[in-house]
Amino acid sequence: DVQLQASGGGLVQAGGSLRLSCAASGFTFDDYAIGWFRQAPGKEREGISCIGNSDGSTYYEDSVKGRFTISSDNARNAVYLQMNNLKPEDTAVYYCAADWAGTAQAMGVLRLCYGSDSAYWGQGTQVTVSS
Repeated sequence: DVQLQASGGGLVQAGGSLRLSCAASGFTFDDYAIGWFRQAPGKEREGISCIGNSDGSTYYEDSVKGRFTISSDNARNAVYLQMNNLKPEDTAVYYCAADWAGTAQAMGVLRLCYGSDSAYWGQGTQVTVSS
């Protein structure tokens, strides 16, 4: 079974940092793109960053560019999201998701982050940024 386990959320002051982890199992890691999504109260879920596990293709949503960094550890079957200079508007439940990308990693990254119907989802982790 595909399993995605997100962790690393917490409460942090504005300007602070957090590192989210997504542990993946149950599928061939290199064949997939994995991404981070967030949903704030009253808002739709949005894809903020995705990565192709085979070729490292990445996507960042404009509001997180320059502040967040996604990385993939193929040896550990894990994807990380380093979040720096956090802002109160980053407060949300953060989810990781995975979708098959095959050899078309860059396309798979975009398909996942823009909303793939075939994605697998993990549980969320709460990130709260205080002002």
